[in-house]
Amino acid sequence: MLKQTFSQKLLQKLSPQQIQLMKLIQLPTAALEQRIKEEMEANPALEEGAEMQESSDEYDDYNEGDNERIETDDINIDEYLSDDEVPSYRLNTNNYSADDEDSQIPYSGGATFHELLMQQLDLRIMSDNDRVIAEYLIGSIDDDGYIRREFSAIVDDLAFSQNISTSEEELEKLIEVIQDFDPPGVGARDLKECLVLQLENKEQSEAVVLAINLLENYFEEFTKKHYAKLVDKLEIDEEVLKDAVEEISKLNPKPGNSVASNSRVAEHIVPDFILRINDGELELSLNARNAPELNVSRSYKDMLETYKNSKENSKAEKEAVLFVKQKLDSAKWFIEAIRQRQHTLMLTMSAIMNYQKEYFLTGDERKLRPMILKDIADEIDMDISTVSRVASSKYVLSPYGTHLVKSFFSESMKNDQGEDVSTKEIKKILEDSIGEENKRKPLTDDKLAKLLKDKGYPIARRTVAKYREQLNIPVARLRKEL
Repeated sequence: MLKQTFSQKLLQKLSPQQIQLMKLIQLPTAALEQRIKEEMEANPALEEGAEMQESSDEYDDYNEGDNERIETDDINIDEYLSDDEVPSYRLNTNNYSADDEDSQIPYSGGATFHELLMQQLDLRIMSDNDRVIAEYLIGSIDDDGYIRREFSAIVDDLAFSQNISTSEEELEKLIEVIQDFDPPGVGARDLKECLVLQLENKEQSEAVVLAINLLENYFEEFTKKHYAKLVDKLEIDEEVLKDAVEEISKLNPKPGNSVASNSRVAEHIVPDFILRINDGELELSLNARNAPELNVSRSYKDMLETYKNSKENSKAEKEAVLFVKQKLDSAKWFIEAIRQRQHTLMLTMSAIMNYQKEYFLTGDERKLRPMILKDIADEIDMDISTVSRVASSKYVLSPYGTHLVKSFFSESMKNDQGEDVSTKEIKKILEDSIGEENKRKPLTDDKLAKLLKDKGYPIARRTVAKYREQLNIPVARLRKEL
C-alpha cells in the first residue's frame, strides 16, 4: 500500500550563473573568443565595444579602465507588469544550452595517409580480384604504417566478408606491391622489416649495406647495443659500425606518422597570461584577448525606455518588453561573468607567481617549490576545483618560454637536510646527470640513485627508475653510444 509522506531536504545546487562562470573559467583564450562570438550571435543586446587600436604587440596588457560599459541597474520595468503575470523566463532554469556541446572547427587537411596509399594503388595495373584484396590490405594498415594482423586471419576475413578465396602466398605478393609505396617502410609486419625496407630504398653505400646486415642477422644484439660483440662477430672497425648505426638512427620507426595530413592539426597555443621581469620585479598581466570590450546595446536600452514611456499596455507590447528585458539581463550577466573570469584568473596566477617567485626570477627549474592545488586554493580562499580549472588549460608566457600553468605544480620529497624539495627539482638534476654521463658507459639506475644521494637527495633506485621513465629516458643499456 502506497503512503504519502512529506520530508524536508537541504540541497546545494549551482545556479545557472555559477555554472556559466565555471565553464568560462575553464576555457583557454582561443575557445573564449569563440564562446563570445556565439553569445553575440545569440543575443543581439550584447555587442563589442570600440575597435581596439592596432598594436605591434599581440599580447597588449588588459587595461580595465579603458572599458566603458552601459549600466542597466537603473532599468526597472517591474511596474510595467501586473502582479498576476509572471514572465516565463522567471519560471524556468535552464542550465544547459546549445553552446554546451564542444564544437570543432573543420580543417581541410588534404588526403589522409590511407587515401595516399589508395592513390598509389590506382596507378598499378592488376586484376579486379587483386585490387579488392590490396584495398583490404591497405585498410588493415594502422596509423603507424604497420600491418599487424596475421595473414591467416585476413584470408578468413576475405572469405567471409568479401566472398574472395585467396591464400597467404597471394597476400605476400600483394603486400610486396604495397611496400613499394611511399612513405618507405609502409606495410611492414614488424620494426625490423620496416627499417630494412627503408634502407633498401636508399643508395646502397657501404654503411647502408652493413646496416641491412645488422638488422637482418644481428637484430637482437643491435637492439641490446652489444656493440663490442658486433665488432668481433663482423670483424669490422668500430668507426665502420658507428656509420652503420648512424644510418639506422636516421630511419623512421613509424612511417605512417610522416604523412602530416594524417596527423591532427597542431593547435596554436595562445598564452592566457604574460609574465615579465621589470627592474627585478615580476609583472603579471592578462593577454588582451582575454579581456574583450563588451557592452550592453544602446539601442536595446533606448528601446526599453521607449516601451516604458509608451501609454499603450497591450499584450504584444508586454511580450516585447519581456523579450528586451530578458536579452538585456542576459547580456549584463554574461559581461559580469567575463569580468569575474578575469578576476579569478589574475588572482590565481598571481598567487602561483608569488609562490614560485624564485623560479620566475631565475628560470632555474631547480628553484621550483613543491606546490599542490590546495596550497593555492588556501592562499586565494577559493575551491580546489576552481584552481584546477585555471591550471589545467591555461598557458603563461614568461621570459623562459610558454608553459602550461599546471606544470608548475609538483609533489614534495625530503632531502638529507629534512627540507621539502619539489620532485621537479629532483627530475631536473636527474636529467642533467644523465646528460653529462659518459655515453660509452651510461649510468645505471643504481649509480644514478647513489649520485643523487651524494647530492643530498636520498631516493630509492625504483624511484629513480620511475622518474627516468616519466622523463622518457631509456635504461642505461639503450643509452649506450659508440
